[in-house]
Amino acid sequence: MTGRVLPFGPSNPIIQAPMAGGGATPALAAAVSRAGGLGFLAAGYRTAQDVRREIAAVRERTDRPFGVNVFVPDFEAGLGSEAGGAASGDAAAVGRYRDELAPEAERYGVTLPEAPAWDDDAWDAKIGLLVDERVPVAGFTFGCPPPEVTARLHEAGSVIMVMVNTPWEAVAAAEAGADAVIVQSSGAGGHQAAFLNAPPSWEAPDDLPELVALVREATDVPLVAAGGIMDGADVAAVLAAGAVAAQLGTAFLRTPESGTHPVHKAALADPRFTRTAFTRAFSGRTARGLANRFMAEHEASAPACYPQVHHLTKGLRRAAAEHGDPEAMALWCGRGYRRCRDLPAAALVEALMEELAAARA
Repeated sequence: MTGRVLPFGPSNPIIQAPMAGGGATPALAAAVSRAGGLGFLAAGYRTAQDVRREIAAVRERTDRPFGVNVFVPDFEAGLGSEAGGAASGDAAAVGRYRDELAPEAERYGVTLPEAPAWDDDAWDAKIGLLVDERVPVAGFTFGCPPPEVTARLHEAGSVIMVMVNTPWEAVAAAEAGADAVIVQSSGAGGHQAAFLNAPPSWEAPDDLPELVALVREATDVPLVAAGGIMDGADVAAVLAAGAVAAQLGTAFLRTPESGTHPVHKAALADPRFTRTAFTRAFSGRTARGLANRFMAEHEASAPACYPQVHHLTKGLRRAAAEHGDPEAMALWCGRGYRRCRDLPAAALVEALMEELAAARA
């Protein structure tokens, strides 16, 4: 353990997940932090300049701690590409998928990019930004920051958090200098964070408290639990299993401060959407969302090529939203989506803490 003071713990255990793609906003992060939780901004899919403006917007609203989450690129995939493009095998697979999606493009009146390229999501610029801005918490998804990055952020005073799916990833994150790890279960909405291959014998428990307990046995770094947490009783269960805090994303999707598209918000309560499922049809990386037509028709043929597939379908998803059609949108959410509450963020944090107190009693 690093001994760094964490801006969360058993007495203030609510963390708002950094929902990339628009869900996380300065208004949401600030509202959660002001209410005694820890709000998060998402740097993924945004320019460093946009993230800098959002950090300033949070600081205009509150002087409480907050976090910024960054995607860790798959640098090996980048080395396998030429001039920023995809490696030859990936390029061919993405090209075939592009051909399959041509009718979708015609349906929504968009032009698909010819050869969507691999990129590192402006990694260097965003790390520089986190250091310059001395953000209170720096979060990482899809991998661990390298030692030199960890050192720079610690020197800037940031607490470092890394999202993991297995005990092995938690150990790797602790060794990389993480001050806390976020243990993500399969019930979580959005992308799975997995970045290391687990042993063939590993069977991930479906139960989040059980997964937290397994990770607790592997490392003494503070744990944050994530995946399917929707109320105070859920928070109490993961704290009892060994977590010091709980991270909630889906629970905040319907708050007025959330940047979730109105069509997406409506779909969460629409009875025609009856389940969630994993898919890589939208981004090329496994993620959980409401099962819709696009997933049913394209999941089987979508290549595991992230972020190329994300870039390929980005215009389609945006056009579907503009048409008010949730059937071709990435409706990311966790399995507990039916328990979403249409409450202001501060009121939701208050309700969660009241429920937690009742569950503990």
